[in-house]
Amino acid sequence: MGRAVAELAAADSQVEIAAGVDVNTELSCPFPVFSSLKEYKGEADVVVDFSTAKAVDSLLLTCVERKLPLVLCTTGLSDEQITAVQKASEQIPILRSGNMSLGINLLLKVVEEVAGVLLKADFDPEIVEMHHRRKLDAPSGTAQMLADAVNRAVDRSYEVCLDRHERRASRPKQEIGISAMRGGTIVGEHNVIFAGPDERIEIRHAAYSRSVFANGALQAAKALTEKEPGLYDMSTVLR
Repeated sequence: MGRAVAELAAADSQVEIAAGVDVNTELSCPFPVFSSLKEYKGEADVVVDFSTAKAVDSLLLTCVERKLPLVLCTTGLSDEQITAVQKASEQIPILRSGNMSLGINLLLKVVEEVAGVLLKADFDPEIVEMHHRRKLDAPSGTAQMLADAVNRAVDRSYEVCLDRHERRASRPKQEIGISAMRGGTIVGEHNVIFAGPDERIEIRHAAYSRSVFANGALQAAKALTEKEPGLYDMSTVLR
């Protein structure tokens, strides 16, 4: 993702990368690379983070200390980390999203609207997501966002189910099932299924390269530089 962001930024006259952060500081890049953000002492307007959950704690501390706006794209955060993000957003602007794709974030709006109609008409919601074999968290942050969009349509009265293998019972009515598949080099596919009496509706999104996430992150970075402290999502970019 870092390379994807760097490639798009190089072609954008409004963006200049001041520095990169990676465990491998010997990367061949047209900008300096540091092992941690706190090692970089230069100027910057915003930080874009595609890393791992274990790196988020120190990232938040550094961004708050230096008053740097943060586009937080990392998924798999613990409840404690999410609380820390909310607390940090009281001092700096943070845009957090489990998926930076503009298409996915528009899809969230569509899914919520469709769910509001179909769940009242006896349709059952299921979500299937597929990613590459190296992805660490399951289900994906995007699948959880889609489940949340469904749940918002029914006042969050549905339970999310991640595992049914030990249960011998009919499907509860107020349940959102999420299935995660891993393999190959799949960038990301999400399918929201509404299965009803004698018919089925599917809403699907497929990402064919990481550039869709990099583009969304850069658009978010531009939008965030003009914001006051607070917690934002991609609806800020879509307006």
